[in-house]
Amino acid sequence: MSLHIEQRETDGIVVLDLNGPLTFGQGDVELRGSLTALHRSGKARIVLNLKEVSDIDSTGLGMLVFGLARLRKAGGRLALVNLNRSHLELFLLTKLAIAFEFFDDEQDAVNSFFPDRELKHYDILDFVQNEEGGNFDHDARAAQPVSR
Repeated sequence: MSLHIEQRETDGIVVLDLNGPLTFGQGDVELRGSLTALHRSGKARIVLNLKEVSDIDSTGLGMLVFGLARLRKAGGRLALVNLNRSHLELFLLTKLAIAFEFFDDEQDAVNSFFPDRELKHYDILDFVQNEEGGNFDHDARAAQPVSR
């Protein structure tokens, strides 16, 4: 199965819905192409919806880091939304969780691009504490309001 990417916009922010594996081969090539095309067209504020991503390997992580670096260099940002437990564990294991912004809710991810909007960041510390205690419940993850 290859990675399928649907592009849409919400409040002027590009949202890419990813479906399938973000792994070596077709998945990383397709995402790189999409991010490069968006960058070239001047779109540097992007939300990646990972809800339907079945797997992420080291090449997929590298692709996300590449996209993040390219967008930041262009003055933009990359927000990640709807990560599952294994995705979060991978980001924590590789220490990449400090580089990315995570959100449970797509509207919060979109709102993060607007300084005057209230939003909830994903509480990665809560995830780690719950993992250590063995009490992880994907639907009950806590998010804390962020004031700007």
